Amino acid sequence: MDRTAEARWTGDLKAGRGNVKLGSGSYQGPYSFASRFENGAGTNPEELLGAAHAGCFSMALARALSTAGHVPTGVTTTATVHLGQVSGGFAITSIDLVTRGEVPGVSEAEFKKAAEATKTGCIVSKALSAVPMTLDAALGK
Repeated sequence: MDRTAEARWTGDLKAGRGNVKLGSGSYQGPYSFASRFENGAGTNPEELLGAAHAGCFSMALARALSTAGHVPTGVTTTATVHLGQVSGGFAITSIDLVTRGEVPGVSEAEFKKAAEATKTGCIVSKALSAVPMTLDAALGK
């Protein structure tokens, strides 16, 4: 199973512009120096990485809970990807995951235990294992 995405950049770093496109066709949009390193309009690689991580985490946690006999009504995850200046340039310095679950019949402790296992077990978390991650997991919306 292969998934693709494409990015095209024109011009120099600061004045240039780019466009990203998902292979599925479900998203296409601009990115720029301002959208990545300032607060300009458009997307950026870190935001897209956060979306991938949040999506993977929510799915994996729903699977873990369902396997344990607690089918979730919903799992919502926000991934905040921190981009910071380090010696030698910029780097993704950490990722904060905040997940909330609506899960009938599960205790707070069981939910947190499943979420902690998912933090290291979901596919995208595994790929990003070199990046420090925090997790805030709780039941509720």
